[in-house]
Amino acid sequence: MIEHFKDLLKYNQHFNQSLIQNYLENKLVWGEKSKSLLNHILNAHQIWNARILNQNQFEVWQINADNSLIEINSENFINSSKILAERDITEIINYKNSKGNRFENSVQEIFFHFINHSTYHRGQIALLMKEAGLEPLNTDYIFYKRF
Repeated sequence: MIEHFKDLLKYNQHFNQSLIQNYLENKLVWGEKSKSLLNHILNAHQIWNARILNQNQFEVWQINADNSLIEINSENFINSSKILAERDITEIINYKNSKGNRFENSVQEIFFHFINHSTYHRGQIALLMKEAGLEPLNTDYIFYKRF
């Protein structure tokens, strides 16, 4: 299971990176909603890592400086990889959500959630890219495996 999550993390990092690069090259065409969703993907990943590692968390919908997006994506990958290397994926994490409600989930449930969450929002961005006249990136997992 650990190897599977490592693979999914690489997939997630790869296509987040591709979207960031596309955004940086096409800022004038990308709409505010797409930019917001891209930041949200990175923020949510950071938040979940921070909950596991007891670190400071981003805001869910904060807009990060354009020149920090690549670094945030890289740090998210590094921190998630560290979690997989050092923590038991069945470990239960107690946390508060953005509304202050308490919950608990295992590390593997959290990882599945933020990877799935990222995929969902990348799909929304693809639709918005098409509406803006850009060629949407195909970020499906199977396309990653074909590289």
